[in-house]
Amino acid sequence: MNIYNDSLSEYVTKLFANEDEALQIVRETTPKLGLPNISITPEEGRFLQVLVQACGANKALEIGTLGGYSGTWIARGLPPNGKLITLEIDERHAEVARNHFKLAGVDSKVDIRVGDAHQTLKTISTEGPFDFIFIDADKTGYVTYFEWALENVRPGGVITAHNIFRKGGILDDNSSDERIVATQALIRRVTAETSISSTVYPAGDGTLVSVKIS
Repeated sequence: MNIYNDSLSEYVTKLFANEDEALQIVRETTPKLGLPNISITPEEGRFLQVLVQACGANKALEIGTLGGYSGTWIARGLPPNGKLITLEIDERHAEVARNHFKLAGVDSKVDIRVGDAHQTLKTISTEGPFDFIFIDADKTGYVTYFEWALENVRPGGVITAHNIFRKGGILDDNSSDERIVATQALIRRVTAETSISSTVYPAGDGTLVSVKIS
């Protein structure tokens, strides 16, 4: 029987993902500045940070910066000489994130690239391979992003993707929501791929985790 619930989530957050002042400001300020209120949770952020540290990442990539909350967690998991490249289509979002990365003390580790990620990815393959990749952008592009990630992550590296559950919509085989349909297509692609070992971390809205094994 699955007993995980909001109370246990709060318990985990309190023990392991308690935000410092900077993280709290980043999370709370982002929607107040007019950006979508869709940041990951502290629990999910801590999970990403642990994954970054577990795979010994030095070079990370994030697709979808928003206000810099998830990027801060990722950057804090990198060593002092580590680098996070984060892609954001909206210049306004990028500017907010720049200020937030500076507030959190990780700006020296972060390189924000502004533009359509589908186009930007074509120009940064030579900067890889990457150790850790986090996908949290337009859901209809998830399969394309994942295919790129699979080609540009090192063996032993980690690929993650957010919002896999789509608030339960992933279970609806008859959905007409293009974001759900695209996420379902991603899952089919991932489960058919033999070069990775994958699962879904079920906290929040679900995070896909794939480790490249060959």
